[in-house]
Amino acid sequence: MADTKALEKLDRTAAKLAKRIGTFAKAHGGAEGQVAYIGQRGARIVLVGEDGGWGDLVAPSYDVAVLAVEKAGITRHEEFDGEFAAKVETGPYEWKRMAGIQIGG
Repeated sequence: MADTKALEKLDRTAAKLAKRIGTFAKAHGGAEGQVAYIGQRGARIVLVGEDGGWGDLVAPSYDVAVLAVEKAGITRHEEFDGEFAAKVETGPYEWKRMAGIQIGG
C-alpha cells in the first residue's frame, strides 16, 4: 500500500512538472528538453523553446524528470550539445553573468 501511494505521489509530481513544461512550450512556440542528474537534489530539466528562450526545472529524481518530459510530449535529448545547444539565445544579462563568474563577480 505504501509503495502504491509513493508511486502515485511521484506520478502527481511528474504531472505537475509536465504542466509547467507545457506552459513553457506554449509560450515559446514549442520546446525540447534535456534531463541531467544533479545528485541528491534530483534532476534538472533544461528546456529550450523554438524561439531560443530557455529555462529549467528541478525534479526530485531522474525518473520523475524523464516521466515529466514524456508526459509533456516534448523531444528529450540525451546531451546538451550540438544543434540543441545552438538553439539557445542569450542576451546581455547572461553574458554579464558569465563574465562575472569568470572574473570572480
